[in-house]
Amino acid sequence: MNVWEARWLRAFHLLYYACLALGLILSSGEGTGESRVPGPLTLGIVAIMAGWHGFFVARRPRLLGRLNPMAFHLAVVCALYIALVSLDRSFDVVVFGLMPQPYLMLPSPWSYVGAVATVLSTFAARGYLDDPGALWRLVGSSGLVVAIGLFVDYVSRQSAQNRTVGVLEERARLAREIHDTLAQGLSGIITQLEAAEQAMPDVGAVRRRIALAKELARDNLREARRSVDALRPGPLAGAGPEAALAEVAARWSRTSGVAATVSVEGTPRPLPGEVQTTLLRAAQEGLSNAARHARAGRVAITLTYMDDEVTLDVFDDGVGFDPDAPGAGYGLAAMRERAGGVGGTLTVESAPGEGTALCLRIPSN
Repeated sequence: MNVWEARWLRAFHLLYYACLALGLILSSGEGTGESRVPGPLTLGIVAIMAGWHGFFVARRPRLLGRLNPMAFHLAVVCALYIALVSLDRSFDVVVFGLMPQPYLMLPSPWSYVGAVATVLSTFAARGYLDDPGALWRLVGSSGLVVAIGLFVDYVSRQSAQNRTVGVLEERARLAREIHDTLAQGLSGIITQLEAAEQAMPDVGAVRRRIALAKELARDNLREARRSVDALRPGPLAGAGPEAALAEVAARWSRTSGVAATVSVEGTPRPLPGEVQTTLLRAAQEGLSNAARHARAGRVAITLTYMDDEVTLDVFDDGVGFDPDAPGAGYGLAAMRERAGGVGGTLTVESAPGEGTALCLRIPSN
């Protein structure tokens, strides 16, 4: 049970007791100038209703929604209500606290049966069942109560679905974050260690590769810690996307040995944090693919500010690939999801032997 559900339960329990208290106030003649004391039988029934609800319903939330024993508890409370109103019509107000109880206590569709039974108990308590026209009023009242229950149930199901969708979206976002940080960093570390192994017995080259691997490991550890704290890319902390892209490209050039340039066209302007993150992740994905698959000799990154959109182009002169081929990898699919999350689109143009161009477009309005 989440916090909001617990609060709603507490509110309905308080409503029930508030209605009992209001019935006592009305029964004693408060506000009418006529003071009287409810009879001992009336007070006894009120005490039993309060105690029964408190002990068997309010104090046992784990049993709510179970037909057994909650149907029995609801029947007892309804019977006590009939007896109470039969003694003193001032306690008619208790019905407002009683009506929500079937939806709290019983599972669907039994909750609707319980709601109709509650309406029937109010008619019995007021002596309406002897009225020839009571049937139509009973049908109308029952229909209204059931309609309200159906609406509440619909809202609850929609809320549950929204929570489920939110959880799935959060999982997809975390998967993209892991791919864009830990997976790419570990891949770079493995590349440097493999290069160090191939460079043996050249001690100097081995040391340089190990030093780069250690640098990657430290950066990756900082990024992982930062991701746990805020899931905002470390290079963007205190810097705009232009400086962040330059930092990422320079670091990638040192570890890969491939030249990567960053250029900015148009007039830079402030961008939402999620847009900045998407731009940076797209650049990282393009650089990662260039290092792992393209065997490129040069990579060019261009950030362009236009009136109605901002674009990021990542071009490499590597071996290229077929973007429509199956098994193109999780990275591009994750980037398309991330781009869609900010209203943008990601396109990839490539062909065997012709390099690869990755273009991310994000509307500015």
